[in-house]
Amino acid sequence: MSADDTPVDLPDDEIEPVPVVSSVRLREPLELVVMVKSEGMRLDQYVLLHLGADFSRSEVQRAIEAGTVKANGRPVLKPAYKVRKNDRLFVEMPAPVHEIPVPEDIPLHIIYEDDWLAVVNKPHDMVVHPAKGNWSGTLVNALQWHFREHLSTGNGHLRAGIVHRLDKDTSGVILIAKDDVTHRDLSMQFESRKVFKEYVTIAAGELERDSDYVEGALKMHPHDRLRMIVSTDPDAKHALTYYEVLERFRGFTLVKVQPRTGRTHQIRVHLQHVGCPVLADKLYGGRDQFRLSDLVPGLPEPQNEVLIGRQALHAFRLRFRHPRTEQWIEAEAPLPPDMRRTLDALRAHRPYR
Repeated sequence: MSADDTPVDLPDDEIEPVPVVSSVRLREPLELVVMVKSEGMRLDQYVLLHLGADFSRSEVQRAIEAGTVKANGRPVLKPAYKVRKNDRLFVEMPAPVHEIPVPEDIPLHIIYEDDWLAVVNKPHDMVVHPAKGNWSGTLVNALQWHFREHLSTGNGHLRAGIVHRLDKDTSGVILIAKDDVTHRDLSMQFESRKVFKEYVTIAAGELERDSDYVEGALKMHPHDRLRMIVSTDPDAKHALTYYEVLERFRGFTLVKVQPRTGRTHQIRVHLQHVGCPVLADKLYGGRDQFRLSDLVPGLPEPQNEVLIGRQALHAFRLRFRHPRTEQWIEAEAPLPPDMRRTLDALRAHRPYR
């Protein structure tokens, strides 16, 4: 399978369903040394690659023009400057003002809860925590409403309770910590790979083997910071994914996936790498929806329903040792309606020969 302020704390009947505004520094100054593989890249593109998703290209360009980005000790002022090997860059972005969401009364499907933690079944259209372009309607907004002050804050209030993440369009089980001690323990379990994670996905394509693994180190795409790629670059991070075929269709496969590492987009990239991308995954498969007409050509438009309009990936099961009771906890989230609907259509129109 990442700015800190405190949300407004009001009595239950006084919480406003709108965000308040507060100033938040999203990044500390960066010091970068340009490697040979990046030589010739525009300065604004290079800086943006290292800032992550919290700033836009126009914000980076304004910072460069304001003189807050220096190369070898001198302000550059030109976003189009071509970086050179061994250039030493100092990047200081201004402290932007963003809307910090307050708790929101968003329904949650809580699978398990006790005094120290909770497991939630996240819907597919929900961002996990506030970030640029998504300052409300996130899982953190909902958690702050449901659990109030009973959330860990070790990663800041914008990520209160969040131990690990799921992509916006990935549904399923996600673990929530209610205090910092529990959070640290759970984070260590993830880091040491002691948390058992199991996903279910519908792949566009037919996997050759009934069970196998995909091993391929991952790194950010050199020209698209939203995507990851399999790479032999020494800086790429090791990634290992096991899979088992659950059901076959003509041209499609229902797969159980067990990632042994937790890299960004790992399952999606690995399945694309073996020629069977996650169904309706626009970033790695090129399409953001799957319609009934994809199975029944010539279907009249009124009958041409969208079977699934997001990547068909669901975090089905999570198993971990409880930090306080030391008992093993296993939580499952049933397949969501859109994936069940898609499977019903595949069984009806593309049964395996």
